[in-house]
Amino acid sequence: MACTPAIVVVLTAPSPTSRIPSRPRAGAISMGFGTGENYIISTVIPFRRRIDPFILVVGMAGVKLGDHFAQVGCAHGGRLAAIARQVGLSGRAVAVAPDTATATLIQKAASKAGVLVEVEAAPPTKLPLDDDAFDLVVFDNTAGLLSSMSAEDRAAAIAEARRVTRPGGRVMVIGSSPRSGLTSLFSSAPTSQPLDPAPLLAGGGLKAPRTLADRDGLVFVEAVKPRTSA
Repeated sequence: MACTPAIVVVLTAPSPTSRIPSRPRAGAISMGFGTGENYIISTVIPFRRRIDPFILVVGMAGVKLGDHFAQVGCAHGGRLAAIARQVGLSGRAVAVAPDTATATLIQKAASKAGVLVEVEAAPPTKLPLDDDAFDLVVFDNTAGLLSSMSAEDRAAAIAEARRVTRPGGRVMVIGSSPRSGLTSLFSSAPTSQPLDPAPLLAGGGLKAPRTLADRDGLVFVEAVKPRTSA
């Protein structure tokens, strides 16, 4: 019986020269290779990292594991879920919706995102929450929740937020702002009416109101609940 001899393939690298391709740079993926003369030629395509669309919102909220967070109104379930995810199971996230239909949408959005959010249906002027219970209370005004209220109701809503915020905790208003630059060509106009939350927060007994950021069509204004009564 005839035997077929084994074939041994030996790959040898060329001697080092300035023409030898360097290693792929960091942040690239090799997509196969071919040969050219006495070199192995690799096709390298840079990859793009997936950008978290809610990184700005999470950064401005500044909550951490174990914190208690409440949001009044919800025009975007993704933003709410992104903040709620930061407090984890050891914390608490509550959303207060103005009606049962909105409450149902919030619950569905939270379930889809895989985060635990308690949802309550109640007016912003009468929050079903305990006194001094939250590290951060957020008003989502991007759809005009506060802007559409009367001056009296806005003041009552801020007073309620102050009541449920712990001493030293924060109350934040997230509103819409016009985009600038190239992004303004591909974005719609702000959905909420212009509202400066700083005087509103200060008038509600909160101190040091300030604008944290005005970027990507969102403006963040916060104030702090005093640690002691004035």
